[in-house]
Amino acid sequence: MDKKFNKTPFLSVHGLKKYFTVGRKQVLKAVDDVSFEIYRGETLGLVGESGCGKSTLGRTLIHLYPVTDGEVFFDGEKVSGNLSHKKAFEFTRRAQMIFQDPYASLNQRMKVLDIVAEGLDAHQLCSDHAEREAMVVRLLETVGLQREHMNRYPHEFSGGQRQRIGIARALAVNPEFIIADEPISALDVSIQAQVVNLLQDLQQERGLTYLFIAHDLSMIRHISDRVGVMYLGSLVELTSSEALFDHSLHPYTQALLSAIPLADPVLERSRERMMLHGSLPSPINLGAGCRFASRCPKVMDVCRQRSPVFAEVRPDHFVACHLYD
Repeated sequence: MDKKFNKTPFLSVHGLKKYFTVGRKQVLKAVDDVSFEIYRGETLGLVGESGCGKSTLGRTLIHLYPVTDGEVFFDGEKVSGNLSHKKAFEFTRRAQMIFQDPYASLNQRMKVLDIVAEGLDAHQLCSDHAEREAMVVRLLETVGLQREHMNRYPHEFSGGQRQRIGIARALAVNPEFIIADEPISALDVSIQAQVVNLLQDLQQERGLTYLFIAHDLSMIRHISDRVGVMYLGSLVELTSSEALFDHSLHPYTQALLSAIPLADPVLERSRERMMLHGSLPSPINLGAGCRFASRCPKVMDVCRQRSPVFAEVRPDHFVACHLYD
């Protein structure tokens, strides 16, 4: 994408950690010392294997999980830690989330009218029932649904329609920032492009900023301006979408990209894939050194001794790898 951004960060994340206690003494480091920035109007894609901490990061940013450590700033104001009720309430109006599973994220006992109007009611954005209903109708039409849909229940809709209802619910309070947590992974392939195109249209019309979490690299390339790659709770690479797909630096990113099938069968047969061997370390007991060392085809002695620093090695290209110390 060819967008120009104001380089003043809209969302800034500094050393974010989210740990879970497992058993009596063990700690699972789901998100471990993650830092990045998102600029107003852009889409930052976040990719990685299942269990790498992508969704936990999104849920921590949106206050569904409390922060273990680190700081989060939104539009220049701190939104992590002990916030006043007023500040937390205002943040939830300006930042919303679209969830992965459109089947589980909608209350099956509520009509679509009441599901979409939840935010309107919580923030008292309607003066009466007629205005509430009219706003819900406008939101449904915005996402490609009709007035008659508002009096139905979620089980009466297809997966793609349910995700559109989830998008309408997120849009209800007129947010500026949306975390889309794998919003298409539970949908049929034929529906995925429709939902992504809808999100892009809404971004243009409303000036939205996205954190788009996914494991589909092809879709990430299509929608993202910049891309971050996570591995076992940490960011290992962050740069523009173009630079990541054309000139990736981290061996893990290179392995992910080599797994994408090519449309040209001749090139597909002749190219060499980067295969990962070795076992995935436990996120509970990571030990010293780089957490990718046990699977990295380019591992060195230093990789097993100390963790690499996440640093800028090219203009706007950040990587955590001893190959670029």
